[in-house]
Amino acid sequence: MDNEASPISVLLVDDHTLFRSGIRSLLQRHPEFAVVGEAADGFEGVKRAQQLKPQVILLDLNMPGMSGVETLQLLRQDCPDSAIVMLTVSEDAEDLSVALKAGASGYLLKNIDTDYLTRAIRRAAAGETVVAEAMTAKLVAQLQSGAATPVASELDKLTPREREILDCLACGESNKGIARTLDLAESTVKIHVQNVLKKLKLSSRVQAAVYAVEHRMHGGS
Repeated sequence: MDNEASPISVLLVDDHTLFRSGIRSLLQRHPEFAVVGEAADGFEGVKRAQQLKPQVILLDLNMPGMSGVETLQLLRQDCPDSAIVMLTVSEDAEDLSVALKAGASGYLLKNIDTDYLTRAIRRAAAGETVVAEAMTAKLVAQLQSGAATPVASELDKLTPREREILDCLACGESNKGIARTLDLAESTVKIHVQNVLKKLKLSSRVQAAVYAVEHRMHGGS
């Protein structure tokens, strides 16, 4: 079917050689992926990403020298078309929140299984945001416990339907789930989600969920 399509190019940025080798050999078993390069630290990672322009970058959070978040911020500037997915051992909701706000396309834990990882890379390459299921509830709980300052002027740009969509995003619902909840076609939901992101100047549905919870959209007025 789609076998003729070019494989998804992946760059691995992690300071553990053994871990990189494991991910590389795992992905090499799937012809739909091509590991085009590796880097052992953030500096090298940024350099390799500039040269290779990979579709997906798997980035460790805790590395010596330049941290994963600092690396992420540079990569976002230099490689805006690459999907950057944090692959980490940290289950800290604060780390997740910081990474997403800095522009990560996803946040996965290193204990996930092979199928979950390959699915997540596919989804990230397609422009979706991927977050380990174990982290989603932690993120919402952490954000709900913090203070929020409404940005009325930004929220006023949204139509009533778009505010409903944003509220559903705050609950972590998929497009299919939102379509069921609001009795809409899934294609219509996709258009509404794109409009919400554009109006709020956000780059992913997870950032929209973070925004909604921070501004008390969920369950709010």
